[in-house]
Amino acid sequence: MVGTAVVLCLIFILLPFALSAGLSFTSQRLVSNPNLPTRLIGLDNYTNLISSPEFLQAFFNTALFAVLIVPLQCGLALGAALLINGALPARNAFRSIFFLPTVIAMVVVSVIWTNLYQTEGFFNAVVRSVSFGSVAGFDWLHDVRLAMGSILALSMWQGFGFQMVIYLAGLQQINPDLYEAARVDGARRWDEFRHVTMPGLRNTHIFVGITTTIFAFKLFTQVDLMTHGGPLGVTQTVVRFIYETGFIKGRVGLAAAASVTMFVIILMISSLQRIFLQEDREIR
Repeated sequence: MVGTAVVLCLIFILLPFALSAGLSFTSQRLVSNPNLPTRLIGLDNYTNLISSPEFLQAFFNTALFAVLIVPLQCGLALGAALLINGALPARNAFRSIFFLPTVIAMVVVSVIWTNLYQTEGFFNAVVRSVSFGSVAGFDWLHDVRLAMGSILALSMWQGFGFQMVIYLAGLQQINPDLYEAARVDGARRWDEFRHVTMPGLRNTHIFVGITTTIFAFKLFTQVDLMTHGGPLGVTQTVVRFIYETGFIKGRVGLAAAASVTMFVIILMISSLQRIFLQEDREIR
């Protein structure tokens, strides 16, 4: 019964990883060069990664993006889920509106937001209106202080609908009797949220947090289309570093080493779910 799934995992997951792991110990290039034959170089690619300022900056940027977007996007998703889970008029319409950005391709979203970030775009028009013309606007995608924040805002808007649906499912699994008992004891709304809702969403928090972190470490499309890793590398990510190293610079061995490193990091993050996500654990 699981044979098909096992075969697919072997072909599309384990085999590519094994090939990448093997290439990471070689000097393989994208285009064969008789003057530079492929040879085994041991851990040189991994050593070069550790000492590469470009890779270290890309890893720092990716980690910073993950640290920022996980609490912000999850908090926004939880707030939206709480809103549409209550007695909100036309809440089904709001559910569709909130979830709509998630089903739009990231390429399309990136193109739209790039236009919004232009000098004469919507966001600068709002800035000029709010400041009564005293502030002309900002160079959102080319200012080293604003570029990562601009990518972060886009990513939050596009992706929070997915987490919202997960939180909504988690909210609907909480026993309503717990809220009734809390109100009988004189609990206020904040007390209900703190002592009933948040503990009841424990496993949901863990799942959403880990999946969001994994998505954050895979950041690529919006950066590649909007900033190309700039300005001055402040939006460069590990995935884009792998793409540039392997397909533009042709250093397949080094790109494979970076891919294996990325795989191990994501695997470690995923293992946290297995450790902490215990469905049968008693809610404290």
